[in-house]
Amino acid sequence: MTSEKTSVDFWFDPSCPWAWMTSRWVDEVAEHRDLDVTWHIMSLAVLNEDQDVSEEYRAFFPRALRYTRLVAAAAELHGQQIVKPLYDALGTRIHPGGSTDSDEVIAGALAEVGLPAEFAAHADSEEYDPQMRASHFDGIERVGQDVGTPVIAVNGVAFFGPVISPAPTGEMALTLWDGVVAAASYDGFFELKRSRTRGPQF
Repeated sequence: MTSEKTSVDFWFDPSCPWAWMTSRWVDEVAEHRDLDVTWHIMSLAVLNEDQDVSEEYRAFFPRALRYTRLVAAAAELHGQQIVKPLYDALGTRIHPGGSTDSDEVIAGALAEVGLPAEFAAHADSEEYDPQMRASHFDGIERVGQDVGTPVIAVNGVAFFGPVISPAPTGEMALTLWDGVVAAASYDGFFELKRSRTRGPQF
């Protein structure tokens, strides 16, 4: 077992339940492994803007885009250190909390991380879309267009996923992590997949 710090980059859309699950797993692992995690925004709306998706799924994008714009603005104006706390505050309300009221989610999340209520205006502004898109494509270009969120890079080697439900804890979390690190250590490893048999279990 190496004692060296492992560099991790994690791209998420706050609305994605699968990214949320994977992020909880990374948090669990970080308590027991020496990880240097950098959190980056990506966007399901941007990912699918030119794709043929259902009307129901497309109707979800404006709400998702509000959250990604909010995080992008926070990163630009308050630095990298605000990204994870804001993601946690948004995601807790969206996923375990089950809220679909984006105004309510945003207001509560901003209050939790100590940002002023008026910062919510950034959720409806395109001002930081170039930065948000740059972050999104930085992640996607590492793994290809036929994937989604999350994207995770371990020591510079990026994958889509892992897609997990529920998020493992304890020894199982560490066993899975060590497997991902092992896969990332081989430059020729590209894909390992099976169909999902259960939905997100928070």
